[in-house]
Amino acid sequence: MTQVETESEAAPAAKLTLVTLAMMVVGSMVGAGVFSLPRRFAQETGVAGALIAWAVAGTGMLMLAFVFQRLAVARPDLDAGVYAYAKAGFGEYLGFFSAFGYWASACVGNVTYWVLIMSTIGAIAPALGDGDTVLAVVLSSVGLWAFFLLIRRGVKEAAAINRIVTVAKIIPILVFVVLALFYLKPHVFAENWGGAAYAGSLFDQVKGTMLATVFVFLGVEGASVYSRHAKRREDVGRATVLGFLSVFSVFASVTIVSYGLLPMAEIAELRQPSMAGVLESAVGTWGEVFVSVGLIVSVLGAYLAWTLMAAEVLFVAAKDEDMPRFLARSTRADVPVPALLLTTLLTQLVLVVTLFSDDAFNFALDLTSALTLIPFLLAAAFALKIARRRFGGDLVVAALATVYTAFLLYAAGLKYLLVSFIIYAPATVLFVMARREQGRTPFSPRELVILVVSVAGAVTGIVALALGWISL
Repeated sequence: MTQVETESEAAPAAKLTLVTLAMMVVGSMVGAGVFSLPRRFAQETGVAGALIAWAVAGTGMLMLAFVFQRLAVARPDLDAGVYAYAKAGFGEYLGFFSAFGYWASACVGNVTYWVLIMSTIGAIAPALGDGDTVLAVVLSSVGLWAFFLLIRRGVKEAAAINRIVTVAKIIPILVFVVLALFYLKPHVFAENWGGAAYAGSLFDQVKGTMLATVFVFLGVEGASVYSRHAKRREDVGRATVLGFLSVFSVFASVTIVSYGLLPMAEIAELRQPSMAGVLESAVGTWGEVFVSVGLIVSVLGAYLAWTLMAAEVLFVAAKDEDMPRFLARSTRADVPVPALLLTTLLTQLVLVVTLFSDDAFNFALDLTSALTLIPFLLAAAFALKIARRRFGGDLVVAALATVYTAFLLYAAGLKYLLVSFIIYAPATVLFVMARREQGRTPFSPRELVILVVSVAGAVTGIVALALGWISL
């Protein structure tokens, strides 16, 4: 295929209803990451810090959910929300960075799913280690390309599978919470209240969990990304809030009840998925098996949802001429194959990089969160920009969402900011390709400033890695 197919040439796709959109949000948010929460939180904080962290993250992410809800209604002309809002508010180059960063975060996030599933199987197959051995990467690669072929057959077919998997993967999580409450030991819970000595001050504990909370909340914007397929624009915002509220209580519960089964230091040493080890301590081996099977099902749904979402972002950006034209090609089944292929290739690349990481899962998790922060911050800032002329709920929501995402950038730390620059800066090649296809000057004076900052950040990051100032 050498020409971009027009919408009239493609087979008409069924419009997404409120229920379907809400299921897509839940399917995107409830991924394999929730199965890793007990260990990640126990490495950073005790019960008190966890409660504060969830309160901060829940409030901040709820504000972001409201932002996407209100922008979907206020600007119905903007499709693929996260990217489109940045472009409308701050220009094409930052809009491009938002699209690329959101797409790249989805690709890196997909790597965590393969690491977790290989780590799960590694409990009975030591050659897979913690999901970061050569054999684990090879097997993950096979699965990665198998999903590519599945999605290549048609978005509608893949979405149907995702709805089934979303329901199936929630069951073991709810069972875990109920059983953990039943076996909860009050004295263990009390001992974990203030956190272990290694966790540091309460502020440090809360700060240390911020990237983990961002990771598990990724997907709250899922309905916004698929806004062009919505039956009614109002459903986009409603699905966003419904999806968020549905899973927030689940995420917080999984973390908090775990502190009542094992000492914090022991949870911090469990292999991933740590939820399996926590449940095993309470009910025996069958609990570990039960959670492990649930994780495998979760990976299927989460990987499917995020791959679809990532390809959609590239496709819409190319349609808007902010990415090269070849990414705007799609099949008659409405599958953006070039965008899907590029998504799979970047995921494959990051899978290989995990071989050189000290902790493959935490590295991929934190990098995923860090890459998402700029798109989220730009979307929140756009909402603040259009609400600043009037006082009221819209202004308060936008301001809180902006402050929250700015705090997350601080919490991410210099390491992940520099690594993000290393990924962002080379992507400018795609932006230049798109501009040249349109016969336009690659950069305006303002865009040149942004280019210099991104390249300087990337160079600093490469030097820091080479000299050992930071590590993967």
